[in-house]
Amino acid sequence: MQVERDQMEFDVVVVGAGPAGLAAAIHLKQLSTLHGHELSVCVIEKGSEVGAHILSGAVMDPRGIDELFPDWKALGAPLNTQVTEDRFLFLNESSARQVPNWMLPQCFQNHGNYVISLGNVVRWLGQQAESLGIDVYPGFAAAEILYDESGAVRGVATGNMGVGKDGEPTENFQPGMELLAKYTLFAEGARGHLGKQLIAKFDLAKGRDPQSYGIGLKELWEIKPEMHQAGLVVHTAGWPLNNDTYGGSFLYHLENNQVAVGFVVGLGYQNPYLSPFEEFQRYKTHPAIRKFLEGGKRLSYGARAITAGGINSLPELIFPGGALIGCDAGFLNASRIKGSHAAIKSGMLAAQSVFDALKAGRSADQLADYPAAFKASWLHDELYRARNFKPAMSKGLWTGTLLVGIDQVVFKGKAPWTLHNTHADHEMLRPASEFTPIEYPKPDGKLTFDRLSSVFISNTNHEENQPAHLTLKDASVPVAINLARFAGPEQRYCPAGVYEYVKTDAGGDRLQINAQNCVHCKTCDIKDPTQNIVWVVPEGSGGPNYAGM
Repeated sequence: MQVERDQMEFDVVVVGAGPAGLAAAIHLKQLSTLHGHELSVCVIEKGSEVGAHILSGAVMDPRGIDELFPDWKALGAPLNTQVTEDRFLFLNESSARQVPNWMLPQCFQNHGNYVISLGNVVRWLGQQAESLGIDVYPGFAAAEILYDESGAVRGVATGNMGVGKDGEPTENFQPGMELLAKYTLFAEGARGHLGKQLIAKFDLAKGRDPQSYGIGLKELWEIKPEMHQAGLVVHTAGWPLNNDTYGGSFLYHLENNQVAVGFVVGLGYQNPYLSPFEEFQRYKTHPAIRKFLEGGKRLSYGARAITAGGINSLPELIFPGGALIGCDAGFLNASRIKGSHAAIKSGMLAAQSVFDALKAGRSADQLADYPAAFKASWLHDELYRARNFKPAMSKGLWTGTLLVGIDQVVFKGKAPWTLHNTHADHEMLRPASEFTPIEYPKPDGKLTFDRLSSVFISNTNHEENQPAHLTLKDASVPVAINLARFAGPEQRYCPAGVYEYVKTDAGGDRLQINAQNCVHCKTCDIKDPTQNIVWVVPEGSGGPNYAGM
């Protein structure tokens, strides 16, 4: 559909108002003020408000925010609960064995860190950004990358609003807007829709390990006061996953008798009958976890893919006209289960490079200072020390634990070898004929729940009369390959009930896509075995509206 679009020009456009994007915008303005060099900075965010789509555990290392706002405590940043105790448990079906704290690698020690709602921290960062004069536009989804005649990135276009399911304009039609910039920073989070296109167009992943992902599922609970211990951090490995499947859990005690409970499953798993959502529900029934939650109330639910490949899988960070920052590149430290400090630092490093380029009168070229600054930073050192974690844990729970122990405890992350991941997650799924279906228990509505009641409390909503944002390259593939060979795995790996196989009038099968349920986790885009499912942005403001997550 060819439409006339208005244009707005800025020095810098940032796509995504998460910790990386906001840190980049804020640091640009800080540098602008410090050096007396005026800049116009715009941040666009597909969520209905800043923080609406933010989902993380989360325990936050304050190192990044310390650098961005040294006076963050005086400014009222919502880092309210310092970690008071670490517990790491290995679970079997009925019991738990705690690892003595003196045996824990440094990556599992959280002294000096904070249990937070990352959504609340990001909302606070958004307020700081606006107070600095940054234009922050929530509800606008970046749908298209704009290029100049030389092929350099020139900015982005937001999606059209008011397009019907048939692809035709409705009476509510509003064309998207072109946001042009001298440099564009992409901070969409894990498996960013536009970041994925940039990595392919500029071959940014050449020579890197395939990116690894996990799906993180999370619930926020209010629990009985006598079971609450502010600052307690509990991690587990083992049951309910088998020893060959990478994953683990977290239980973080925030303030106000609230706990964040979550489960991460590596998306390199092989069994197509595995359901990360059901494994999460099953995990909560373990005696070591159930005791915290029983008698409590579930407040919210969400899910999000996370990048876990680390430094071995980082693509080239720059291309003509812009850069990738935060989890759009993959800066998360999987060994620490932490990414917010890394996102903030990467945004600041990119901002410095952009500012120096603009001050020198440059535009739309390669920001070579950014990757160079990353390589000289503490963030590079941290991620280098964690480089073997994910490849080691991909070898199974006990072998991986042994290898991680040697790598992290004996060599402090500086072992004279580097392990590599050689397969993308979607390549790892095995035919259903090699496995037995998993019988998951029915939810009890008190401790365990079904998908639809979970999606309801994620406050997810999309304008129903719009083209589905979950697209298929070939509509015949789901039945011919996914259902026939893999028993329809999208029914199980999706944490929101988006995909279901239904019978046709002729007695055959067809894939029904309930796009209204989508929580924007990106798991389908990552795990679909033939990469036939492509996630594109829906209308701005669509998706979850997380509170306190």
